[in-house]
This record gives sequence, structure tokens and C-alpha cells, in this order.
Amino acid sequence: MKKFLILFLFITAQIFATEPYVILVSFDGFRWDYVDRGVTPNIQKFIDDGVHALSLRPSFPSKTFPNHYSIITGLYPQNHGIISNRFRNPHSGEWFGMRTTKNNWWIGRAFWETAEYNGIITGTYFWPGSRLDDETRRPTYSKVYEHEKPYEERIDSLIKWLQFPKEKRPHFLSIYFDETDTKGHMYGPNSPEINLSIQRCDSLVKYMVIGLEKIGLIDSVNIILTSDHGMTEISKERTINIEQMLDGLDYTATGGDPFMMIQPSEKDKENIKTILEANQRHYKFYERDNIPEYYHYSKNGLITDFVLSAELGWLLVHNRDIERWDEYKSAGTHGYDNHQIDMHGIFIAKGPAFKKGYKTGTVWNVDIYPLLCEIFGIPQPQNIDGKLDRIGFLLAD
Repeated sequence: MKKFLILFLFITAQIFATEPYVILVSFDGFRWDYVDRGVTPNIQKFIDDGVHALSLRPSFPSKTFPNHYSIITGLYPQNHGIISNRFRNPHSGEWFGMRTTKNNWWIGRAFWETAEYNGIITGTYFWPGSRLDDETRRPTYSKVYEHEKPYEERIDSLIKWLQFPKEKRPHFLSIYFDETDTKGHMYGPNSPEINLSIQRCDSLVKYMVIGLEKIGLIDSVNIILTSDHGMTEISKERTINIEQMLDGLDYTATGGDPFMMIQPSEKDKENIKTILEANQRHYKFYERDNIPEYYHYSKNGLITDFVLSAELGWLLVHNRDIERWDEYKSAGTHGYDNHQIDMHGIFIAKGPAFKKGYKTGTVWNVDIYPLLCEIFGIPQPQNIDGKLDRIGFLLAD
């Protein structure tokens, strides 16, 4: 019996010793080329010592919630159901918003669910979908979103979790920072203010590294730096007033800025279609069934009959947007065609699982999920959109 107990403890110790650690970091709105501005020395160390993709292509639309959930489920928005930051179910009339936690909206299996199912403890500090009403779909450790929560305190929590006893310690962690998205909207992607935000994010990378060094895990942890989308400049002079265009007609419009979904009433459907088709200057009009396949954005009943996508730098607006522009003025936004390079984010990773000093071209955000499965050696769910063969070459041999 004693020999069996010793053998069991030895095997258990080996499992804990070899199970990898991964920290997935999201810098919201951190555009692919922000690392080329000479203000990110700490991120540059990751690039020099790890892997660096030219850019990370988001899913369409290039909005925050659809893409964070695509990263963590390996599914396009048409398949995981979070088709925009805010949208209306055209059948029930119910609205989805960024505080919605009802399980029925969130389709697919988040990576922390797959990891937990395979015996891997997980923790996340602010990630869309991590606080669903169903506690069995949450990470072991998670936090209710607090926009003003100091960034260093978020990192401190992750470092604290990594000091838990081995049987309680998370091995997959994710963390979110809004800095470059918030400042990118306010000041634009080419402003002095955004450069300060880029530096702020770089300082957070250093803060995290120092924290891992203090607890002796810096050589054991794989850190993946990502972003959900990029950012481009906008102005009041480049607006298309859809409400004015469809004055007197009956419809519901969801969204705005670069991307708008329109559900027409049956009586006005043909009139609305005719008007929107005839005025396609600086935007594209699509019927749901005719949205190009490369957008992966047609096979979901939540998507409205009509979808508009603005030309880069142009905005689809309502009357109130023009009236309140000076009050809520913005110099940058996102949500455009996900193939536009301005909409692309970053993928930079460093750690024992990754090659060193390796650069590649654009990778797709849905492929991060199978990459995580490969790092942890666990099976991925069937029928996800992500493919390991498009990204697996970044892993060490």
C-alpha cells in the first residue's frame, strides 16, 4: 500500500510539473502596426525571443464582443451567436447587450470550458462570456467586469492565482485591457495620445513579466499577446445618414458606425431594398443570403434581412449621431471589413511552447483555439471553424 501511495504521489507530481501554463492577453483595439512605432521595448523582447505574426485577422464584423468570443471558441460569429456588440433578436424582440449573461445567447464551448472538462483549472480577468448565469460554463476563477479597475490590480490577481497550491492553481488564464480601444476611439490611431496608450500597454507587459519572475514562473509560462481588432480614423465629414435616407419607412436598425443591420417591415421591404441598393456610395448593401462567403456571416437567424458595411473611414449614422457628434465626438473606430489591414490586431507569443525569433504572415483569430488545445494536449471540440494547420507551425518542434 505504501509503495502504491508513493507511486501515485510521484505520478501526480509529474503531471503538475509538466502541465503547461498559458496567459492569453487581450489589448482591445491594439492595431497590428502599433508595435512598429518604437515605443514598445518590452513587447519587442517578446518578438525577438518568441513568435510574431504580421497581423491577426479578426472575424466579421470587426467588433469587440464578436471577436473576443471568436478567439475563445474558435467559431465565427455566425456560429457562436454573438453577431455584434448590441443587437436585437428579430424573432423575439429581445436585445443582446454587453452585460447580457443569459446562456442562450452564447453558443459554442469557450476554451475554459474545454480545459475544465479535461481537468485543467482556469481563471479569467474580464473576458466576454466568462460570467454566464450557468456557473458550470465559467472558469474556476473569474471577475465581474469593472471598467475602472486598475490594470496593475488585474495582473496582481493573476499572479496571486498562480501562487495557489498546485491542486487549486489555474494553468490557463486570460486577461483584458481596454486602454488602446478607449483612447483610439477618443483621439484616433495616429494621435500622440494613442502612442501614450501603446506605451502603457507595453509597461503592463513588463509588469506582468516582473510578477512572474518574482514567483519563479517566468520560464514556465507561455504568454500570448492578442487584440480583437484594429482601428482607423473617422470624421464627421464622412457620414451616411441612413435614417434620413429611409425617412417614413418602417424598419428596425441595429448598430451603426461602420456596420449596420436593418430588419425591414414586410410592407416596406422592397422599397427599403431599392433605396439602399440605389445609394451604394461608400457602403455595400447585402441581403443576408447574398453576403459573400468569405465574411462567414449569413448562416444565423439573428442576422437581419439586410446588412450594410461602410467603406473604410466612413460611418453609417442616424439623425441623433449627427446631432450629438460634438458631445460624443470620436476620432477612430472599427467594425469594417475584416480583411482591411487597419482592422487587424496583433499575435505575439513567447514561452516554452513557441519557437524563438520566428516571424510569419497574417494568422486568423479563430485558429487560436485549436492552438491552445495543442499546447495543453487536449482534444478540440468537433466542428469548430479554427484550424491548427494554419497556425500550429508557430509551436516549438
